[in-house]
Amino acid sequence: MKLCILENDDLDPVIAPTYIGYGVMFDRLLRHAGATGQFDIFNTFHGQYPDSFDDFDAVLLTGSHADSFSEEPWIRKLRHTVLQLLQTPKKIIGVCFGHQLVALCLGARVGRAGQGWGVGRLQYQWLAPDMAPGRTQIALLASHQDQVFDLPVGAQRLATSDFCPVAAFALQDRVLCVQAHPEFVEDYSAFLLNKRRAVLDEALYTLSMHSLALGHEGDAMARIIVSFINAPKQV
Repeated sequence: MKLCILENDDLDPVIAPTYIGYGVMFDRLLRHAGATGQFDIFNTFHGQYPDSFDDFDAVLLTGSHADSFSEEPWIRKLRHTVLQLLQTPKKIIGVCFGHQLVALCLGARVGRAGQGWGVGRLQYQWLAPDMAPGRTQIALLASHQDQVFDLPVGAQRLATSDFCPVAAFALQDRVLCVQAHPEFVEDYSAFLLNKRRAVLDEALYTLSMHSLALGHEGDAMARIIVSFINAPKQV
């Protein structure tokens, strides 16, 4: 596997010495799920891109504190890049901000969710038993206030909940996107909750902090991602 990770943010300097960056967090997660090969990380927030995507089997877009629909120059460039990638057979994986940005490029509506923040450990209904035999639910760590409002045309809904109806989707064998963060661990989620406590309802903060003790299934989502990347392309 040769994977290009487009890292769309910097970590808070307080926590960066522990977790380094979202690209490294995904490297650890996917290798633990059985992925092997070369993973190259480019920070789009700082204008970093590969000279060419031709040699990569897949491109993964990480989360970000930013809005996917923002008109900031670096996000406009990223959207243009994704639009170009969607015209190729390249496999694309989007997570949180990446999930929203890919959906936006596919013509779906994306915006600030009226439901408010989705944080802590959230439970989703899993709708694709062919991708995870026997699974009907999946619990993942989340941190977002934007959502994808529509399923992109031709896409398959993979995961859903009352709070987040388009929690994950796939488009044929080329696109796989998920709103939650399989790369997160409980301590990192706790750091974000504490950082955002002032903007969260206190009851939501308390409930979300307590939910972390239940653990999550990021490893299961990672195995789905690895299988998706490794699967032969349909002719």
